[in-house]
Amino acid sequence: MAKASLGSMLLSSTDPERLHTWYAAALTPNDDARVGDYRVLKFGEFYLMFDNRDDVTEKNREPGRMILNFDVEDAPAVAARMDSMGAAWLSPLEDRDGSYFATAIDPDGNYVQIVQISEEHQAAMERMTEAKE
Repeated sequence: MAKASLGSMLLSSTDPERLHTWYAAALTPNDDARVGDYRVLKFGEFYLMFDNRDDVTEKNREPGRMILNFDVEDAPAVAARMDSMGAAWLSPLEDRDGSYFATAIDPDGNYVQIVQISEEHQAAMERMTEAKE
């Protein structure tokens, strides 16, 4: 049986244009397209699609249920860009032994984590993966 892979996510909003604009400005996607009624951002091989729905509230009432994690090359620069946009922070940028983590709150109240893993920590994770094989 073929294995599944996660390739996209639909992020519904009462104002998908506002949400699309925020993500595009904050996280510099590889591609930004309009497909029918959807706005679609591509981050690496993952697509984030924005949709207008009547069955969601203006603000996410349970944002901890799902956290979008974005691997970034320069977390301090991304955090500074988000600051310049007036981003709210659940957890400001933190250096954890050379790896950076921060959790912003998007305009709909969703949690958006930016992550920059140090080369040392990446190597350690690769060694763990290789040991399992």
